[in-house]
Amino acid sequence: MTAGDPIPAGTRIIELRLSQLRQLFNWMDPSPFLDRDLDPKAEEFIVDWCRELPHDAPLALLIYLERAPGMPEEPEALGRAVRNYFGRRSAVMRQRLRQMFRRGRQSSVIGLAFLVVAVAASQLMMKVLQPGGVAEVLNQSLIIGGWVAMWRPLEIFLYDWWPLRSDRRRFERLAAMPVQLRYVPAGNALSPLLDWPFAEHTPGSGATGTVVT
Repeated sequence: MTAGDPIPAGTRIIELRLSQLRQLFNWMDPSPFLDRDLDPKAEEFIVDWCRELPHDAPLALLIYLERAPGMPEEPEALGRAVRNYFGRRSAVMRQRLRQMFRRGRQSSVIGLAFLVVAVAASQLMMKVLQPGGVAEVLNQSLIIGGWVAMWRPLEIFLYDWWPLRSDRRRFERLAAMPVQLRYVPAGNALSPLLDWPFAEHTPGSGATGTVVT
């Protein structure tokens, strides 16, 4: 029996096999069901699988549940809870990006100010001190120190923001995916990996795996 969101043709499917739905969620989280966090192992499994798929492919989550169907609203509530969680994760990444760019702008102002002061001090020092070893060492030290102060903002704007943007886009995709439940008898052989109750999906291991907590 299948319940939940329809999965359009051409969708790349992430598959899980669970004995109970509570395995999917962090039950130490006291939040209401629709606002509850996913279990860390389950989140890692889903996100790692998403990383392996084409970045523009539509996604869906298919959960094989080894029990009889529960309440009629169970599939809809599950889908909303999963999408809500990844929507919150996307919002967190968006906030972290804004904070990083704000920190980068502040660092740029501080770094540029220090660089200008360092260069000005270096020029003044060369006029005041007699040319020689000590003056040259101090001059070069000030200039190097000024450029070192610019490293952090350059690091933020050139490198640090890319991974956060990738994570945000990945969570946005996961927050929009349909979630479908498929109720199956315990021990049913569904696929080469799903037939192993304690198998875990690893990169390159195929299109199917399980999370057991």
